[in-house]
Amino acid sequence: MKKVRLEISAENFEEIRKMLEKSGFSITAEDDEDYILLQKQLHVSHLSVRNYEGERIHVPVEDIIFMESYGHSIDVICTKGRYQSSQSLKQLLESLDPAIFIRISNSVIINRRHLKEIIPSFSMKFRLRMSDGSIVEVTRSYYSSFREAFRI
Repeated sequence: MKKVRLEISAENFEEIRKMLEKSGFSITAEDDEDYILLQKQLHVSHLSVRNYEGERIHVPVEDIIFMESYGHSIDVICTKGRYQSSQSLKQLLESLDPAIFIRISNSVIINRRHLKEIIPSFSMKFRLRMSDGSIVEVTRSYYSSFREAFRI
């Protein structure tokens, strides 16, 4: 039986789940899915992540401060802790509201609402202080798009 993880709105979830189960698919919330069904133009309200004990939890996106990639591992830094995601930064960015989340380097996405300070740096870079005190860097590749997003 093929496993499907649904990344769709709550109002459509039951209808789609029943339809897929009737067609012989198994619905899963784990990372062992064969397919992921995404709703077009959906900006998720919660992100499915794992804590460091391996338990899957759903974190409200407004609690996400930033996300950082280390090789194949994605750390999701939130107001209530650090978690891990099995999705790529590209997949995460596509599911999040672009008015709130912005990519600032090849390895970091920030939540604009948790940005506390922009610190200019040399060589077309910015350093950003986030609400938890962390410092992340806008790289030269993302410098122009960052300035445009923040109108600076």
